[in-house]
Amino acid sequence: MAAAPAPPLPDFEPAGLLRVRQGFDLAAVDPRSTPGFDGGKDEGERLLAAEDEELSDLQERLFAQSRSGARDAVLLVLQAMDTAGKGGIVRHVIGSVEPQGVHHKAFKAPTAEERSHGFLWRIEKELPGPGMIGVFDRSHYEDVLVQRVRGLTPPAEIEQRYGLINEFEAKIAAGGTRILKVMLHISKQEQKERLQERLDRADKHWKYNPGDVNDRAYWDDYQHAYQIALERTSTDAAPWFVVPADRKWYARIAVQQLLIGVLADIDPQWPVADFDVEREKLRLAAS
Repeated sequence: MAAAPAPPLPDFEPAGLLRVRQGFDLAAVDPRSTPGFDGGKDEGERLLAAEDEELSDLQERLFAQSRSGARDAVLLVLQAMDTAGKGGIVRHVIGSVEPQGVHHKAFKAPTAEERSHGFLWRIEKELPGPGMIGVFDRSHYEDVLVQRVRGLTPPAEIEQRYGLINEFEAKIAAGGTRILKVMLHISKQEQKERLQERLDRADKHWKYNPGDVNDRAYWDDYQHAYQIALERTSTDAAPWFVVPADRKWYARIAVQQLLIGVLADIDPQWPVADFDVEREKLRLAAS
């Protein structure tokens, strides 16, 4: 007997539900919630697999049309507290597309050379070129998050940085790069459980950083810093989306759908051949 067909997947369009708008309150977002998705983990994983082909096709078209002069690109900015799943997004969402069309950069603490320049200097060097999907694992937002919480930069300078960020991102967007900024919102308890798993499993010890426990003492300060950054820098040119991240499967399908939405809005097209296709068919057949 043939297996029964899988039930249809729920419709899922998270952009309107997750976008940061005026009056947004990070504290009101439940990190375990699944806004806009009525299914559970099984349905979420099926949706992720089912949409891989759509994302891959859009990415390939974006890359292909750049060869004929199109300037469109996409920048995905991932920000989160540690263990929130940035790496899982890269593996399970971005991993479904052609690697040559992706530029991934994981920003660490700035080097001495980078500190000698403005805080946006190292960011600008890593922006995606035409046809590319750029992925920032952490970003220029560290300079208004960590710097604010740890008191590493004078408050007046941090206040100036919000405006500089908005100007910088508006310039990028005007040049043809769509900016998709995602905060993966994890709860303190879920983070504790994920850190515990890293300690309990030898194959995850390499992912454990003792500094992550130190940062937990500043949890509330980080949440406040995120609230300010989200309020000040969610613009039409570069909107923020807050994705509940306690359920990894939900975070992955949410980011996948947000990325598909951005690419579909660009609507990249296959470039028209600049040669006589029929003539080339005849030449090939005769060769």
